[in-house]
Amino acid sequence: MRLLLQQRPDGPEAPRFVQLFLQPDLLGGFTLVRESGQIGGRSSVRREQFLDHASAIKAMERVRDQQIKRGFQVMFTQGEATRS
Repeated sequence: MRLLLQQRPDGPEAPRFVQLFLQPDLLGGFTLVRESGQIGGRSSVRREQFLDHASAIKAMERVRDQQIKRGFQVMFTQGEATRS
């Protein structure tokens, strides 16, 4: 599952983005990968481990909702349908 969120361009600076995706690990758990930064610039990557799919989805939705409150818009989704 993958989500790409982006802020509206504001002035001369490139817009910021947040990309969230889930990766299964070799032990049956899941990793939530969060990449954020400025388009065309540097970005940072954070990873969180979860034991099951349900808790990983819940964390992903929590981060998505936080970013939407900060002014980001969902630009692209791939994978399972997420709750709003």
